Amino acid sequence: MCRRVLSNVQKLDYITAVQCLQRLPTISHFGGAKTRFDDFQAVHVAFAEEVHLVGQFLPWHRRLLNLFETALRDECGFEGALPYWDWRQDVDSGIPLVKSPVFDSVYGFGGNGADIPNYAGQFGNLSAMAGAGWVAPGAGGGCVMDGPFASYNLSVGPGTNITNHCLQRAFNDNIRSFLSSVQVAQVARQTTFEAFRVELEGAPVTTTMRLHDAGHNAVGGEMADRYSSPGDPIFYLHHTFLDKLWWQWVGMNFSSRLEDVSGRSNVDAPDVNVTLDFELGMEMLAPTVTIREVMDIRNDLLCYVYE
Repeated sequence: MCRRVLSNVQKLDYITAVQCLQRLPTISHFGGAKTRFDDFQAVHVAFAEEVHLVGQFLPWHRRLLNLFETALRDECGFEGALPYWDWRQDVDSGIPLVKSPVFDSVYGFGGNGADIPNYAGQFGNLSAMAGAGWVAPGAGGGCVMDGPFASYNLSVGPGTNITNHCLQRAFNDNIRSFLSSVQVAQVARQTTFEAFRVELEGAPVTTTMRLHDAGHNAVGGEMADRYSSPGDPIFYLHHTFLDKLWWQWVGMNFSSRLEDVSGRSNVDAPDVNVTLDFELGMEMLAPTVTIREVMDIRNDLLCYVYE
């Protein structure tokens, strides 16, 4: 569902359910996890090298979203659906990210991190990021100061570390142009799954950022970390919108695109071409399924539609 059409009650119901997962104990202590919310972040850390810049990027994240929603429902009594953040509406309107309703301090996810003077991000290779269009935010970068997650401490991350730390953000309006309706239309024009996935996922496969990496870097902090980004609850709204865009692209030609999947299985050789029979592992979160089983969101495994 679209976060701009949710009532305030619906918004609070979702936030409360996420906070419920943050209170429940881990089911495995995998990767340093202490809570059920940490469990999902820890699995993403463990698989990060295997599920980015590869053919299984979109199917794997779709399965993660499905398992997160299932946990919200089965373990926390959530009766709604995963909301998504259509950042086009913020970018096209010209308002700064901090003014977006999704970052409201009461009915949203809280705002920016505390200012660190001349904050230049947490990237290990700033020159490479700059080459992809990234410009340092210059501020933010510290702990989120307001909203429902300001007091929550993460046990997993940043990166592959296992440390107790606050949720950090560094809003970066310098890269908002990568999240415009124009960019979404460019992605939608692609005629094959591989072209669509590459155009959506972005650098370093592309020379500049695209929708996926720009969304992460626009929020910054934990969200800008390829490994531990699910530590920021906004991660799920961002990826749900990316999943929606994938499903809309499939819907433009169901007969050919419902089974269209390809791409390398690994960033480094040796690798194979990803097919419908490629397996999506989730460690302790759930049994392994194949890409074939997550291609149609209307099936019995996933069972959802987009509004």
